[in-house]
Amino acid sequence: MWRPKIIGFLCNWCGYAAADLAGIMRLKYPANIRIIRVMCTGRVDPIHILSAFQLGADGVMVIGCHPGDCHYMNGNYRAERKIYLLKKLMQELGLESDRIEFSWASAGEGMRIVNLIKNFTKRIESMGPSPIGRS
Repeated sequence: MWRPKIIGFLCNWCGYAAADLAGIMRLKYPANIRIIRVMCTGRVDPIHILSAFQLGADGVMVIGCHPGDCHYMNGNYRAERKIYLLKKLMQELGLESDRIEFSWASAGEGMRIVNLIKNFTKRIESMGPSPIGRS
């Protein structure tokens, strides 16, 4: 059975802390996500996301601090704008922009991050394998 490969770029202060809390709470989420801890989602470049697809990812999640709570002032807003523009570019190229998810989670929202990952995994499963990076 095919299982999607998902990459998650998670902010050190909120997204990653929420995933850590989910583990402490022994909450389960799909094991097919590979988490990459970044200091701020504002540092995630669209090239990183495109590279993930080129290397075989079927979906990419970027999860940062809630609006107004970024530890680096406005990094989460910059990330949101970058993701928005990347999704527009993907649409122009005829690619499925729904393979990218951008969301917020605070350090205390372990259950929220579990639900985000589960819902995104279901969405990617329904879409099937990514046409990018496949030979």
